[in-house]
Amino acid sequence: MNADAVVLDIDGVLIDVADSYRRAIVESIEHVHGDTIEYDDIQLFKNAGGFNNDWELTHAAALYVLARREKPRLSIETYTGLIAASGGGPAAAETAIADELDPASREQVLAEWDRDRLRDVFQQLYLGTDLYRELEGGDPDLDTEGFIHDEPVLLAEDTRRALEAWPLGIITGRPAAEAEIALERTGLSIPDEHRFTMDDWEAGKPDPGALVALADRLDADRVVYVGDTLDDIRTVTNASETDPERTFRSVGVLSGGLSGDGGRRTYRNAGADVIIETINELPDLVE
Repeated sequence: MNADAVVLDIDGVLIDVADSYRRAIVESIEHVHGDTIEYDDIQLFKNAGGFNNDWELTHAAALYVLARREKPRLSIETYTGLIAASGGGPAAAETAIADELDPASREQVLAEWDRDRLRDVFQQLYLGTDLYRELEGGDPDLDTEGFIHDEPVLLAEDTRRALEAWPLGIITGRPAAEAEIALERTGLSIPDEHRFTMDDWEAGKPDPGALVALADRLDADRVVYVGDTLDDIRTVTNASETDPERTFRSVGVLSGGLSGDGGRRTYRNAGADVIIETINELPDLVE
C-alpha cells in the first residue's frame, strides 16, 4: 500500500487490553448489578457497532443483564443483533430493550440501571486507587491496584522505528490522559494535534470526521488506518465516501477481539483492505 501517512488505533493494536478494559467491563457489571456477561460476549457488542466508548458498552451490557432477569429467554445474540439492526450504539441498546420488554418490565430495568455507578466502578477498577485520585479527582471507595497495569505492549521496538518514517496519527476511544499513558509505554511520540481521543471528538467511530481531519493535518492524500474492530473498518469506508479525492485504506489486526479464521472472515465481509495478525506486520506492507 502506498501511504503518505499512517493512523493507528491504540487498544488491540498498540496495547493488549484483554485484561484491562475488557476485564473492567465484565467486573464492573458484576460489582454493580450482581451478574454479568461473558468475556467473549464483549465482541458481540463491538461487532454490532457504535461502542468505541467502553463505558457505553458497559452500560449496554448491564442493560442486557437487567433485562435478562425480566425475560430469561432473551439471548445476548438476539439483543446485540437488534442493536446492530438499529444502527449500533447505546441508543440502539435502549431501543432493543423497549422492543423486547413489556412496559412494566422495561420501567423496572431502567429504574435499576445505574450508569453513573457503572462508570465510576469501571474507572476505579481500571485506573486503580492512585490514578483514580489523580485523573478523576475524587476519593475511590474501592481499594484496587488498577487493571491499567496489565496492558502488554503489542508494538515491537523495530516496528516503532520503522513506522516513524511516516507521519503518524492516532484515533482512539480512550480519554486523552489514558491515551497519553498508553503512548508513553509504546515509545511513540505523536503530537497532540495528530491525536483524536474521546475528549476531542464527540461523534466517535465510525464517524469519519477525525480520520478526514487527520488527513488534512498530516497533509496526506493516501492514508492507511489500522484498527481492531469493525467500526475501524467502517470509519475508513465512511471517510472514502466523505472525501473521495483522497485514498483511505483499512487494515484490520487480529490482536484485539477479532482473531483467527473467523476474525478474517468478519473483516473481509466488512470490507477491510488488508488483514494482519499484529501491527508488527505493517511496515512490510506499506510503501
